[in-house]
Amino acid sequence: MGGCVGAQHDSSGSLNENSDGTGVALGRNQPLKKEKPKWKSDYPMTDGQLRSKRDEFWDTAPAFEGRKEIWDALKAAAHAFESNDHELAQAIIDGANITLPHGALTECYDELGNRYQLPVYCLAPPINMIEEKSDIETLDIPEPPPNSGHESQLRLRLSTGKDLKLVVRSTDTVFHMKRRLHATEGVEPSSQRWFFSGRPLTDKMKLEELKIPKDYVVQVIVSQPVQNPTPVEN
Repeated sequence: MGGCVGAQHDSSGSLNENSDGTGVALGRNQPLKKEKPKWKSDYPMTDGQLRSKRDEFWDTAPAFEGRKEIWDALKAAAHAFESNDHELAQAIIDGANITLPHGALTECYDELGNRYQLPVYCLAPPINMIEEKSDIETLDIPEPPPNSGHESQLRLRLSTGKDLKLVVRSTDTVFHMKRRLHATEGVEPSSQRWFFSGRPLTDKMKLEELKIPKDYVVQVIVSQPVQNPTPVEN
């Protein structure tokens, strides 16, 4: 049963002591602390990049280990915590029988003893956030000259589970590559978030500047379902 042997949950979701009066160190449960973690990003981050980073975590974390229902509860609790609704966050944690040994969502356990860790960026923004630039600026990105640069294939892995090769040119910006993906897969550019080595790519970055090694897979998080361009008949 994991690390909670010798302890039982009471109705509040906390852990009781053993019959001999000694506490269970691993299973000790603390109420969720209200203080938000303070942290600094390796590079100045916009709100959109922070959302992208969080989407990437929540899209991939449940696939590695743990139970999906616990991940869902942690995601809801993290959202409530960041919104300063501590009562709701605590209620979600208690309802899912999640144990917080240190009173923080950065390390928690389910009732089977499985360990879950949430990165600080899912709980609070960094202290070096920068203001988001207007989406209108993407309209100012100049088109590269026709047939400029050299043509190549870029390997993409979409969060929908699809892998593909996209024909691009070295002078393409990320925004233009998003438009190429839109033309082939029907994914709106505004719904795409691109990552290279875990770092979000901004629209104005040029492919030739990114120095992406051959056969390297670029991650694309799709924030909404792909619309099927042709109606499906029953």
